[in-house]
Amino acid sequence: MPKVPGVNHKNAIRALEKADFVVAREGKHTVMTNGERILTIPRHNPINAITMGAIVRDAGLTVDEFRKLL
Repeated sequence: MPKVPGVNHKNAIRALEKADFVVAREGKHTVMTNGERILTIPRHNPINAITMGAIVRDAGLTVDEFRKLL
């Protein structure tokens, strides 16, 4: 599984917004969608590398594509 270490949750949300995801709901987690996919981003810092890698994979992005969006 790809790893993206030490990403702040706000930076992750901004990067995913650049990839056409929008915030659907916020609470202890932020839920984002692009109409096809639903992502759940934990609101703690930093997001665990394995967790962030799974979120990136679920978004349909590669680690390199996500890093460019950061």
